[in-house]
Amino acid sequence: MSLKTERLILLSSPRSFILRVRKFSTPMQDTELLQKAREAQKNSYSPYSHFAVGAALLTKSGRVYLGTNIENASYGLSLCAERVAVFKAVSEGEKEFLKIAVVCPASEGVCRPCGSCLQAMREFAPDLTVIMANAKGEQETRTLRELFPYPFGL
Repeated sequence: MSLKTERLILLSSPRSFILRVRKFSTPMQDTELLQKAREAQKNSYSPYSHFAVGAALLTKSGRVYLGTNIENASYGLSLCAERVAVFKAVSEGEKEFLKIAVVCPASEGVCRPCGSCLQAMREFAPDLTVIMANAKGEQETRTLRELFPYPFGL
């Protein structure tokens, strides 16, 4: 499946400059999405755990929403990077997700989403592709159904 990526092309004529937006079909590569997650990771607010997580969520429209973990002294009020990205997308009217990249500083194994994040993502995208990576560059890709086969539902 190809995504439409907006690119600005500046066309000049002797009399004026014309700014046009054109759409080209280009799939976003997993490496690009992981890089965006690493950028988001830099904004982590994790003064208690010192465990910075970044997420980048690709929607069907081709937009990417970034999220990072935000901790609170009252741990129950903390939010994971994955849910921040999902909630940002939904608050902007996006509800069709293709894949999410998640990165963390773990040196052993990749960064796997917690159960709360898996449930939140499953609400909108049961077939979501989840790309998980760590600081050493190790990565693993699974479907949301593989990671969370039995979600809660009403």
